[in-house]
Amino acid sequence: MAADRSIAPKIGRQPGPQTPPAPWPTEYPQGYAVVDVETTGLARDDRIISAAVYQLDAQGEVQDHWYTLVNPQRDPGPVWIHGLTSAVLADAPLFPEIVPELSQRLEDRVLVAHNAMFDWSMIAREYARAAATAPVRQRLCTIALSKELRLPLPNHKLESLAAHYGVVQERAHHALDDARVLAEAFRPSLRRAAEEKLRLPLLSCQPLTEWSDSPAPRQQSSATSYRPTSWRPSRKRPACPYPNPGRYEAGGRLVQGMRVAFSGDTSVDRELLEDRAIEAGLHVATSLSRLTSLLVTNDPDAQTSKTAKARTFGTVVIDEAAFMQLLQDVQPAAPTTRA
Repeated sequence: MAADRSIAPKIGRQPGPQTPPAPWPTEYPQGYAVVDVETTGLARDDRIISAAVYQLDAQGEVQDHWYTLVNPQRDPGPVWIHGLTSAVLADAPLFPEIVPELSQRLEDRVLVAHNAMFDWSMIAREYARAAATAPVRQRLCTIALSKELRLPLPNHKLESLAAHYGVVQERAHHALDDARVLAEAFRPSLRRAAEEKLRLPLLSCQPLTEWSDSPAPRQQSSATSYRPTSWRPSRKRPACPYPNPGRYEAGGRLVQGMRVAFSGDTSVDRELLEDRAIEAGLHVATSLSRLTSLLVTNDPDAQTSKTAKARTFGTVVIDEAAFMQLLQDVQPAAPTTRA
């Protein structure tokens, strides 16, 4: 599908040096594919409904961009977030039909995304469903890069990174515009990293095989459905069926039944993030106590009641990107024994 010019304005010159620092680090990649996907949700059975790729050269200059809708063959999920209805997606190509074009855009490039573990896992599972393998060997998360650069951001949302570099967002949660914004923000970050001779936080990409052809049943009550509100009302969550196995140990795996609390802003919609945790078998706690296994926050230095209690209780604190990665491999709960 041709790029929508109305939401893909020409990338302008950004503040800071516009010529690559010399000498450019020889170990840096030779090209990047800045990617954004919109999806029906966050679970392993959710599907991609739109995808965008900005191809950048070794110094972060835009070479080309591409965008397509994708028919997920199921309910499109939170329409109020991405704006893509079943009617809009009805005539879109299926994912296997876009594999050749998408592969050409990704091949021999490092995949760059904001919270890259999520975008990569969704893409890898779609490739698995299509009986294909994504030609991606490495990924780079711009959240991780921002931390390495010690950027003074209030949180890890894309809009905060964009504001730091003076990039104007035209249509948030539209894959093409989100990819454009990220490409514009990534370029000065990459050049600053090169100037500081920073080792880029590159991670390897392994093909994924955990996928399903049909969505798992979800409760449709108004208490648990996603709602487009600017505030978070209390929601009645299903009881966690697993006993609490105790505290999370840094560097280990999450275990079903662990109590997880969230604090502060998240780049992924909070309700979607909580539901993804519940689907993995975790207990989402609204407050933090000695029984809480883990606190997820992108601002661990914030003076909130949850971060203060986490320090008092010695609860492990991790950021959203690390939590999303841990969700990919949650350990099943130990079988219960009966007397």
